[in-house]
Amino acid sequence: MELGLAGKVVLVTGGSGSIGAAMAEAFAAEGARVALTFRHNAGRAEELARAIGEERALVVKYDLTDPASIRSAVGAVLDEWGRLDVLVLSASAQEGTRTAPVPFEDVPPEEWVPLLRADVEGSFHTVQAALPAMKRQGWGRIILISANIVTRGATGDEAFVASKTALHGLGRTLATELAPDGILVNVVAPGATVSRGFLRRFPAEKQAAFAGLDDVQIKRMLNQDRSVGKVSTPADVANTVLFLSSEANGNVSGQVIYVAGGH
Repeated sequence: MELGLAGKVVLVTGGSGSIGAAMAEAFAAEGARVALTFRHNAGRAEELARAIGEERALVVKYDLTDPASIRSAVGAVLDEWGRLDVLVLSASAQEGTRTAPVPFEDVPPEEWVPLLRADVEGSFHTVQAALPAMKRQGWGRIILISANIVTRGATGDEAFVASKTALHGLGRTLATELAPDGILVNVVAPGATVSRGFLRRFPAEKQAAFAGLDDVQIKRMLNQDRSVGKVSTPADVANTVLFLSSEANGNVSGQVIYVAGGH
């Protein structure tokens, strides 16, 4: 299938994470130019840019909590390549990092408020900054990365679930508003995915068993241990995002696509 992504300009926020990196590499393999962001770990982002090819990759600093940083990141892409065709919002202020559940009435505001402000308001500022360029072009694709736990909840991660759920409503509404401008908007909600954050949830001895294995081998091992559900690899998520972001997708918009093995 011809995806028509060659020459397109793509901004992947959270591009230095496991899933973000897989998406950046997949876009680059299709001939797109890819800007990937970092907040703290510039080295990882720069290493990925070198692997992609520095003539087709751009590393930009991006802080989801800082509107000025967001505008600067989008501006850097436009200054470098003069256009922005695809925006993938993969960055998040938190990804299920609490080690033990806390009763909801005990969740402190200083934990709840910053996370929702970053994930929801950060998405607002990023999409707003990207839209003028897409509207001028009369073509664009916006992908919001959520999580399949919004359908069942996750004790101890209420703020994360609430912030990702908000993206579902945002995506559906934007799809309706932006359709006349040739801009398609969708949400991709991965389930359990082999990533650095996911693997950190396992005991140290289990993590040691993963050493030297690639994502597919780790996925095979984990699926053997799971009585319900299956884990995905970052490539599974990236391939879904790739289609939704492409010329081949001419009429899928306003949808939530779950990459979660049917769960």
